[in-house]
Amino acid sequence: MNYKESFLGYLQHEKRNSPNTVQSYSIDLDQFTRYCRSVHKNLNLDEVDVKVVRGWVVQLMEEGLSPRSVNRKLTTLKTFYRFLIREGAISKNPMNGILGLKQKTKLPEFVEQEHMDQLLDQYDFGEDFSGIRNRLLIEILYATGIRREELIGMHDHDIDIDGKTIKVLGKRNKERMIPFTKEMKPNIEKYLKYRNESFPGLVDSYFFLSDKGKKMYGKLVYRIVKKHLEFVTTIEKKSPHILRHTFATHLLNNGADLNAVKELLGHANLSATQIYTHNTFEKLKQVYKLAHPRA
Repeated sequence: MNYKESFLGYLQHEKRNSPNTVQSYSIDLDQFTRYCRSVHKNLNLDEVDVKVVRGWVVQLMEEGLSPRSVNRKLTTLKTFYRFLIREGAISKNPMNGILGLKQKTKLPEFVEQEHMDQLLDQYDFGEDFSGIRNRLLIEILYATGIRREELIGMHDHDIDIDGKTIKVLGKRNKERMIPFTKEMKPNIEKYLKYRNESFPGLVDSYFFLSDKGKKMYGKLVYRIVKKHLEFVTTIEKKSPHILRHTFATHLLNNGADLNAVKELLGHANLSATQIYTHNTFEKLKQVYKLAHPRA
């Protein structure tokens, strides 16, 4: 039996993981399989024990992988071997007793509020289809905090212009509703007008289209965001996900409830949202240092 293919099918169809997540798990398992066969004389995945896993961790660290990357690969193995236990393929889980590596908490990078205002209020995107689309694309990512794949998957019927809400299909096919401001309403209407004039005959189309009228794709979204963020910020990463970080950080900096931000982001657990409170605390420390006479 091909346990790997069964496992990937389980991730895709039962766990509803994204294609990117499934691919990452597949790559991790291939790497671990190569390690087992090269170091332990063609050892099969169902014959692995704790010593084998620890040996792989040592090798990964010697290769220079960060603790974060190693822990992600360990998560793959833990999920895989829980699956094998469930299927009755093995009776003892080799991941029992395997602890993750300690890692420093890395604060999410974000764009300062004044820089986002500068980009959206002062920068000239142009008045052609691409310019109007690019501005709205960045505005929606920043105003809603949605993920890149969620933005790409949006259809016209997902946007209630009069109700000022966007329906988002998130991870594991979980839907959530996100409000948008009245200031964004005319920008959406303007984009739709230009899009429909440029590509007539669309019926319940994907909302964002490429310059050729096709469904938007990940690399193009990344290039659009990176190109325009370069005009206003010097942070190292300039990706769509940075706008998600920026959305959450700005909400919390301005007094938003943590649970509300969790729901808007579509996080399953509050712990995933709490990372943004560290940025808020850093801002408070800066205010304290500037304002307190004894600081």
